[in-house]
Amino acid sequence: MFQHVKRVLLFSLAFLTAGFLPAGSAFAKMVIPDFVELAKKLKPTVVNIGAAKTIKPQRRFSHPFGGNEFGNDPFQEFFGRFFDEPQHAFKQRSLGSGFIISDDGYILTNAHVVIGADEIKVKLADGREFKGTVKGLDEKLDIALVKIEAKDHLPVAKLGDSDAIQVGEWVMAIGNPFGLAQTVTAGIVSATGRVIGSGPYDDFIQTDASINPGNSGGPLFNASGEVVGINTAIVAGGQGIGFAIPVNMATSIVTQLKEKGKVTRGWLGVGIQALSPELAQSFGLEGEKGALITEVRKDSPADKAGLKTEDIVLEYDGKQVHDANELSRLVASTAVGKKVVIKVLRSGKSEEVPVTIGRLSEDAEGERAAVSEDTLGVSVKELTKEQARSMGFAGSGGVVVVEVKPGGAAEDAGIVRGDIIKEVNAAKIEHMGDYEKAIAARKKGGVVRLLLRRGGSSLFVALKLD
Repeated sequence: MFQHVKRVLLFSLAFLTAGFLPAGSAFAKMVIPDFVELAKKLKPTVVNIGAAKTIKPQRRFSHPFGGNEFGNDPFQEFFGRFFDEPQHAFKQRSLGSGFIISDDGYILTNAHVVIGADEIKVKLADGREFKGTVKGLDEKLDIALVKIEAKDHLPVAKLGDSDAIQVGEWVMAIGNPFGLAQTVTAGIVSATGRVIGSGPYDDFIQTDASINPGNSGGPLFNASGEVVGINTAIVAGGQGIGFAIPVNMATSIVTQLKEKGKVTRGWLGVGIQALSPELAQSFGLEGEKGALITEVRKDSPADKAGLKTEDIVLEYDGKQVHDANELSRLVASTAVGKKVVIKVLRSGKSEEVPVTIGRLSEDAEGERAAVSEDTLGVSVKELTKEQARSMGFAGSGGVVVVEVKPGGAAEDAGIVRGDIIKEVNAAKIEHMGDYEKAIAARKKGGVVRLLLRRGGSSLFVALKLD
C-alpha cells in the first residue's frame, strides 16, 4: 500500500512541476509534462487559417476527331457547342493552422496553406476572425508569413531552439486537423534530421504526436511551452508518423520574409554527393562524414576560390559537415557576400579554402546532392559527338553504358543504361582505349572509383571488387 501511494505521489509531482521548469532543463525532459496547463497557456497563440483561391475553368472534353491536313475540323463547331463549353469558375478552399510570433499580428504557417490564395481568414482561439495578408513566403522551406490587423496586443508563442531537442522528448501539437479547431495532441520526438524528399533543404523533426490534414502550419511545442517545429507533413497511410520543420530554419528567414517578401540564399556552385563506405575507403578517409564534390560549375564562387572535383568537404564556416544535405542547408543559410572557410580533404591532405558566397538565383538549383552510387558489370561503347549531342551533352569524351549485367555489381549499385563514364580511379576517359587501360590497371580486391555523367549532373561511384 505504501509503495502504491509513493508511486502516485511521484507521478503527481511530475505533472505539477513539468510545466514550470526552465527551458531545456534535464529534469523537464525526464518527467511527463502537465499537458492540461500547457494547453490552457498555449492555445491562445494558435490560429486556424482558412484559404480560398479561384480555380479557372478548363476544357475537360477532348472530341474524338482530330483536325485534317489543313488544320481545321468539320466537327469543331458541333462538339464545341455541346461539350467544350467552359464550366463556371469555382473557389477551392483549404484549412490549415498557424501561430502568432509577434503581438502586432505576424503569424507563421506553411506556404502550401496560403500560396495562391485570393482570400485568407484567420480565426483566433477566442473566436475573433481577421483578414490575413501574405507578407512573404518561401516554397523551398514551405514557410509563409501572414499578417492580421488587430487593435489590441495578441498573445505570442515563444520560439525555442530546435537544435537542442533530443529524440524521446515530449512534444505537443495544436492545430486544426480535419477542420476540428484547437485540437491538442501529444507524443515524443521520434527522430531528427529526416530527409523525406519534399525539398532541397529537408531536415525534419519526426514525431508520433498525431498530425493530420489541417495541422499544417501549426506549432509543435516542447515540454517548456516553446515552439520547436512547424507541423508540415504526414506519411500517407502511416500511423503515428508526422514531420515538422525545425523552428530554427524558420527564424533564420523571418526577417527577410517581413522586409522583402522572399528569401535570398547563398550559393557555392558545386555538385555534391554523400560518401559510401567504398568511396570513403577509395579516398583514404576513415568514416563516411563529409560531402564529396562531383563537379565545380564554371565561374561559380567555388570555381573562383579553387575548389576541385574530388575534394571532400569536412567543415564549412567552422561547422562539421556530416553529409551532402547538411552542406546544402549550410550554404543556403549563409549571407550573400560572406567570406567563409571551407575545410576539404584533397589528395589525402587537409586544406582550408576561403570562399566568398554568391547569390542563388530564383530559378537555379543549389548545391545538388547526387543520389545514386556504385559500378562494374557493364557493357560500354565509345561516345561519339552525335550521340553526345542527342543525349544533350556538349562535346564527346567518355564511354557510355549500353548494358547492365542482371544481378551484377553495377545493377546492385544503381548503374543504368545511358550513364557516361568520364573517369576511372581519377584517370580521364576520352576513348574506349582509356577505359580498357584504366580497368585493366585496377588492383584485385581494391576499390574502383568512377566519375559518371547522368542527365545534367555528375556523380562518383565506387565499388570494392573481389
